[in-house]
Formats: sequence, C-alpha cells, structure tokens
Amino acid sequence: MTLDEVIAHCLAKPGAQETYPWGEEDLVAKVGDKVFAFIGLTDHAISVKCGANAEAAAEWRERYPDDVVVAPYVGRYGWNRVDLKGSVPDDEVRELLDASYDAVVAKLPKSRRP
Repeated sequence: MTLDEVIAHCLAKPGAQETYPWGEEDLVAKVGDKVFAFIGLTDHAISVKCGANAEAAAEWRERYPDDVVVAPYVGRYGWNRVDLKGSVPDDEVRELLDASYDAVVAKLPKSRRP
C-alpha cells in the first residue's frame, strides 16, 4: 500500500481523526481519544496494535522478520512497526489497520463508540 492509501484507509473509518501531536512528520490516527495507527510520513512505516502484548504480536514479526519489528515505546503492549516499502502484502496491511482500529473501538465506552 502506498502512504496515501494507508492514510485514506485509516481516515475512512467511522470516527477516525487525523492528528499531528509531534509535528508534521508523524500522523496519528485516532478514534475517540485512542490511537489506532501511527503513520510515519517520512519513513513510510506504520505502527499498529497487533495483539494484547508483544508475545501475541510476535506472529507478524516471525512472518515478516525484515519488515515488521516491535514498535518503539509501545511494543510491549502489542504494537508492531511495519515497513510499507517491504514485503507485507497490501491486504495484510489493511488487515492490520482494521484489527488495530477494531481493538481500540472495542475498548471505548459504548457511549463514545462511532
């Protein structure tokens, strides 16, 4: 997927918001007040929730060891960093984005879910 396709996919989600808390190089996609994707605009990588913890997210790192690594700072919580220029197929990138969004929405109070 291209960076533009990733951004469009994320922002098409119900309730999705585009934020730049650390400057223009990093787009943070949120639903409510919760992040579901960190999108690196200069390094063409995303960080997404891939499981309940780092061990659960390890499957993706094992499948794509050159292109999926533990995400800095939040990796212990099940977040992986995915290189968009790597070997992860587009449909699997979409699957990761969708699963991350769904996991975040599920944790929102019902009154704040889109």
